[in-house]
Amino acid sequence: MEFKNKVVVVTGGANGIGRSLCVEFANAGAKVAVVDLEAKPASDVAELVDGIGLKADVGIEKDIQTMMDEVESSLGPVDIFVSNAGISFGDGPDWMAASAPDEAWETSWKVNVMAHVYAARAVVPGMIKRGGGYLVNVASGASLLCQVGDAAYSTTKTAALGFAESLAITHGDDNIKVSVVCPLYVATRMTEGGRGVSGQDEVMTADDAAKSILKGMHDGDFLISPHAELTQYVEQKGQDYDRWISGMRRMRRGMVQQNPEYDYKR
Repeated sequence: MEFKNKVVVVTGGANGIGRSLCVEFANAGAKVAVVDLEAKPASDVAELVDGIGLKADVGIEKDIQTMMDEVESSLGPVDIFVSNAGISFGDGPDWMAASAPDEAWETSWKVNVMAHVYAARAVVPGMIKRGGGYLVNVASGASLLCQVGDAAYSTTKTAALGFAESLAITHGDDNIKVSVVCPLYVATRMTEGGRGVSGQDEVMTADDAAKSILKGMHDGDFLISPHAELTQYVEQKGQDYDRWISGMRRMRRGMVQQNPEYDYKR
């Protein structure tokens, strides 16, 4: 996959991995639309990459559709859509898996899953007519493992992985490439103060994560994992599920002992 002159949309583009992706795509010669819930930061990044900045709530389908109309009017048909925006609330200070309020679960579902569905609805028909395109859905290492202290995040990111698989299977014959990104611990606003999926993962910069993502796209990988150790974790989980659950319980006990009133809310 080459990026020069491609029209790229990056949601959650004002900060973290999204911002770094916008810079990397621009450096590779792409025309970038920076989309974020925060208008001013989106415009600031757009100015940096000589692109356009747009405000949208990706959990609202009408916002996605309106944003797509603006992108295509300004830059042309979208070649690459990166669904990067995500949200995390946490289980709260009582550390119970179902303790987060319904609102947190519903918002997590809209932003971490339905935003990917809305994006596909908006871009796939046009991509098919034009002979192809690329969808990149940013999930998480939690989609293959689990994020201790955040059941809603783990559940919805797992669903995001499942939807990406469905997109790849369904639309591969339409020449639509799909990648799902599953990082472990990247230094962003969302992970500030956190410990990563395993509690001890290497902290990767957003810039390094973005470089890894573009390399994976260039190579045509479905599963892009900026952290090489993810493969090892997943293999260990698959070899002995019960042992993996026991290990995660042990890690959780240590985290609770260190901070019994830990509020994971973002």
